[in-house]
Amino acid sequence: MKPRTAHQSLTINTEVVLPNDTNHVGNLFGGKLLQWVDITAAIAAQRHCGRVVVTAAINHVSFDNPIKQNSVVTLEAKVSRAFTSSMEVYVDVWVENPVTGEKTKCNEAILTFVAIDQNGAPLPVPQLIAETDEEKKRFESALRRRQLSLILGGRMKPEEATELKALFVVD
Repeated sequence: MKPRTAHQSLTINTEVVLPNDTNHVGNLFGGKLLQWVDITAAIAAQRHCGRVVVTAAINHVSFDNPIKQNSVVTLEAKVSRAFTSSMEVYVDVWVENPVTGEKTKCNEAILTFVAIDQNGAPLPVPQLIAETDEEKKRFESALRRRQLSLILGGRMKPEEATELKALFVVD
């Protein structure tokens, strides 16, 4: 399979926070944001591999700033690293000031998707080429996040996590 760039998976989704999307204090429900994040990230993963994908994990979500009713929310997703059959997707969430048009990053999420065949069996995915400094940083840190996830899930022994050990071992 021919490797693909992170930019080729770029998916941008824009939503308006409507009254039925908010909680009792007028902020976007976290679950609604997770729905938007999952859909946007799934499209990015599918663009990367050209296959049906399923969400394997939501590895990280930050709710750094509340998102108010009537806000314009833009989600930008890109594959940050591809492994054998799985892909890590990074999603940045921005809120747009309707008067100035200025965008402010308010949240982010990292998800893992697996490409599958018609029977639900994993399929291989193309490797990822990181081009920008940010893409390279996310690419490098994805392996550490994957190793941590595998350890927490009982599928890797801590002593096998070479990338994680390198963070803590002093020569």
